[in-house]
Amino acid sequence: MKKDRKEIEILARGACVQAGKILVCRNRKHGNVYLPGGHVDWGEDSKHALAREWREELGVPGRVGRFLGVVEQIYQARSGRTCEISLIFEVRCPKISAKQHPPSAEDHLEFEWVPLEKLAQSGLLPRAMAKQVPVWCAAPAAAADRWRGFSR
Repeated sequence: MKKDRKEIEILARGACVQAGKILVCRNRKHGNVYLPGGHVDWGEDSKHALAREWREELGVPGRVGRFLGVVEQIYQARSGRTCEISLIFEVRCPKISAKQHPPSAEDHLEFEWVPLEKLAQSGLLPRAMAKQVPVWCAAPAAAADRWRGFSR
């Protein structure tokens, strides 16, 4: 029997939107779809974590911008019950284009562009993120103002 972990994972995820499409990442082995980004290391600022993860995964720099929103989820993973808080930020990346799927810098990942209006059908997890991200991308200013009150 797998044990539940007694920690909350903090993730920084990037919403890169170009020409009405958003970049998503797919794990080649397991097929799960998520926004690019990953874990925030202890003592690391979430925006810096996203910039680091973006470069590691895509091999090009991304400019992390406004805070868009947060999604909390609890789910049963292969390693046991998992609790995550995902902080979603706008990302601009002029080195990639929505005209073609960008190559991955990591063998276990692949990237694809999904029309923003079809994000809920893309398999993006968590499902709440797939529903909320298009709304946040359409009107990010309110979330950015809320974040300013909490960040340094």
